[in-house]
Amino acid sequence: MAEKSKEKGKPGEKPTEKPSEKPRGKPGAVEKPAAPVAPAAVEAPPVEKPVEKPKGKKPPKVRKKEKGAYTRYKVDEKGVTRLRPYCERCGQGFFMADHGDRYSCGHCGFTRYKRA
Repeated sequence: MAEKSKEKGKPGEKPTEKPSEKPRGKPGAVEKPAAPVAPAAVEAPPVEKPVEKPKGKKPPKVRKKEKGAYTRYKVDEKGVTRLRPYCERCGQGFFMADHGDRYSCGHCGFTRYKRA
């Protein structure tokens, strides 16, 4: 096998660097001069910072009260009666929402219209 013609320096010597070449642009392109640099003596006017409002306590979030089971039943002398119907598809335990002209199930989306 032939030896490769790579030259390696002696240990402890720094490798010599090749001179770097300028990257060339498009052939025939004219280089533009660099933008003029403003002198250091001229400074921009100071920028005023916006005044920050003092941080105070945030108002507490208003949360809806969860409706309990007492809103779905009516208790009287005779016993307990349901105020809203159960869903016909989902069965017992899934009450339908009352929307004025219709009842709708929030679980499956079934809608039953009220008679006029």
